[in-house]
Amino acid sequence: MKKFVILALAALFSGSALAMHCPADMKKIDAALAASPKLSEAQMSEVKQLRADGEAQHKAGKHQESVDTLGKAMKILGI
Repeated sequence: MKKFVILALAALFSGSALAMHCPADMKKIDAALAASPKLSEAQMSEVKQLRADGEAQHKAGKHQESVDTLGKAMKILGI
């Protein structure tokens, strides 16, 4: 029983930690986009699409997917 409670708490906290990570990543991306990064049109389009997809995944509760998607955008932006 003790192990179950510990595992349940760990799952709860890891999910909420990821949920908090998504908005922070979105803010970083938004700030980088506001600084007019030197990207090609294709890269800019991809970053904006990844940003939108990451936000949609976050809102759908798919936080790990959101973090992964936003990470791709941040990599293109060099952040």
